[in-house]
Amino acid sequence: MRALRVPLEDSRGLFLDQLHEFVSAAAGMDDLAALDPARCRGWSRLDVIVHVRLGVEEMAATAAAYTDQTPDHDAASYWTSHPDDRDADPVAHILWLRRTASAYSRPASAVHHLRLVADLARRVLVGAPDRVVLFQGKAMTMGDFLATWVVELAVHQLDLGSGGTPVGAALARRTLEAIAGADLPEQLSDADAVLAGLGRIPWPPQTGSPGRFPVSL
Repeated sequence: MRALRVPLEDSRGLFLDQLHEFVSAAAGMDDLAALDPARCRGWSRLDVIVHVRLGVEEMAATAAAYTDQTPDHDAASYWTSHPDDRDADPVAHILWLRRTASAYSRPASAVHHLRLVADLARRVLVGAPDRVVLFQGKAMTMGDFLATWVVELAVHQLDLGSGGTPVGAALARRTLEAIAGADLPEQLSDADAVLAGLGRIPWPPQTGSPGRFPVSL
């Protein structure tokens, strides 16, 4: 694994732009489209929207959990483990997410909830200081913390399949390359490189062996 550290002045702007893009992509789908499958196996687009809303809610609530600890994770090593066992067996998490998403009367209600949480996150993080933050038991600089959320939002925007290249796709690509300790094929666009690097789409045969890819986030 390669180290990946992102200055706060870079990741903050990217985060705010990527958050806006994800919310816009979610809002651009009608209710039936939101029930279609996402690129993330076993998930609907609505599941993706609810997953992101829950995550942004958690990160906004804990963004002021400053610590005097020395950072022990960066923008790449954060992804090496989840706080639960979903890497080993994702089924329980998928079914829990479906039950949570089904609580909404319509997908549009979930998008409205996402908007409210996104607005809160913007207010909290637009002035966040350059401190070390403790999130899910991991100490990170604020710049690296926000960089992980740029990646989360960019990947899930691609999962929605709404077209276009997310503003955070280049950072997502750098993150996958840092995790794998290897470069993705130069001939792939950032969006295709991320999707192939995660195994969301088949590895392009013209690029040779996938080597250390796909990786998991």
